[in-house]
Amino acid sequence: MSENVAMTTTQNGSVQGGSIQSRSLTNLLLLGRGQDLESERGVSCTGELPEASDPDLVSRAKIARAALGDRALVLGHHYQRDEVIAFADITGDSFKLAQAAAAQSQAEYIIFCGVHFMAESADILTSANQKVILPDLAAGCSMADMATANQVQECWSQLSSLGVADKTIPVTYMNSSAAIKSFTGEHGGTICTSSNAKKTMEWALSKGEKILFLPDQHLGRNTAVLSLGLSLSDCVLWNPWKPMGGLTPDQIRAAKVILWRGHCSVHGRFTVDAVNEVRNRLPGVKVLVHPECQHEVVSIADVVGSTEAIIRTVEESPAGSKWAIGTELNLVSRLAKAHPDKEIVFLDKTVCYCSTMNRIDLPHLVWAMESLVAGHEVNQIRVAPDIARYSKLALEQMLAL
Repeated sequence: MSENVAMTTTQNGSVQGGSIQSRSLTNLLLLGRGQDLESERGVSCTGELPEASDPDLVSRAKIARAALGDRALVLGHHYQRDEVIAFADITGDSFKLAQAAAAQSQAEYIIFCGVHFMAESADILTSANQKVILPDLAAGCSMADMATANQVQECWSQLSSLGVADKTIPVTYMNSSAAIKSFTGEHGGTICTSSNAKKTMEWALSKGEKILFLPDQHLGRNTAVLSLGLSLSDCVLWNPWKPMGGLTPDQIRAAKVILWRGHCSVHGRFTVDAVNEVRNRLPGVKVLVHPECQHEVVSIADVVGSTEAIIRTVEESPAGSKWAIGTELNLVSRLAKAHPDKEIVFLDKTVCYCSTMNRIDLPHLVWAMESLVAGHEVNQIRVAPDIARYSKLALEQMLAL
C-alpha cells in the first residue's frame, strides 16, 4: 500500500494556490517522540487572530461567484474564517459536508473550503464529471498526517500475526487521508465523524470483537468509555513508532478498542487547569467541549458534543447563559457574535486557531474562483482510482448507518 500521497493534484494556470499566502506553517509537532501531554498542543499561537483579508477582495469574490453561478458549489467548514463562510453555499462539519458532496450531482465544480482530507472525501463521493477544488493545497491536517498508510499496514500485519486481525473492525475518523480510508474499506470497516462515532463503533462491535480506531485517540477513547460504557482498561494505545505499538501480545488480545496514537493539535490544547480557571473566573459558566479533547477534560465538562452539537447547544440555551467552549476559535468567535445575549468565551487562555484550516482565506478563494471563471482549473483534488474504490466503500458505509 502506498503512503498518504496516493493521489494526484493538478495545478493548471500561471499562479499557484500558495503564491499569495504570506503566513508560514506553525511548528506542528511530530507524534510519538517522547513528549508528555503538554506537547500535544502541537501548534504555536501568537495570541491574536490572523489579519482580515483586503476588503477590496469582497467585491471581486461576489463578481466571480456570480459568474460561476450553478456551475459551482462552495462548501465551508465551520472552522473557516468569516470572510470565507460568507461565500459558502453550505456550511457544516465534516459529516454534513460529506453528505452534501454525496448528494450533489449538478455542480461542475465543488469548491471545498476546508482541509485536504475533506476535499479528498468529496472527490470520492462525487461523480466522475465533477471536479473538487481546494483553494490552497497547504490546507492540511496534522492529525491526518499522524497515521500513514505504511504504518497502518504494519500495524495490521502485526495484529494478523497475533491472530486478532480477523476479529478486528477498523473505524477511521473522517480526519484521515484517502489512503487510510481505503485501508478501512478494504478490511470491512467504516468511517466516522464526531457526530456519529457512537453509532459507528456500536456497528463495528456488532461485526467483530475489537475495533482499531484511527487516527484520533481521544475521540475513540471518549466514545468508547463515555458513550459505549467500556472502561479505560478496555482501551490500549498503539504507538506506531514502537515495536508492536509499544504493547504486549496479552494487552492487544485483551483490548476491545485499539487506539491509534494521534490527536488534534487544537483540541489537544485544552486542559483541566483551563476548565478550573474559567469556572473560578466566571461563576455559573458551563463548559462545552468537543470529543477530540483529552479524556480528563471531557470527563469534567458539562456538555460534550460534535461541532454541530456545540452549535445546537448554544442556539438552544437560554439568554444570559454562560459558555466556555473548547473547540476551534473561528467557530467560538462566530457563536459569540451570533448570540450577544449570552456570554461565550474560548476555553483556553491563549487564543489559538487551526493554522492549516486558516490557510483557506479570501485571497485564495478569489484566486480559485476567478481562475475557474477564466477557464483555468486549479488545485483540483483527484484521488487515485485504486484508493478511491475502497475509500468509497467505507464512506458509503458511514452514510448508510
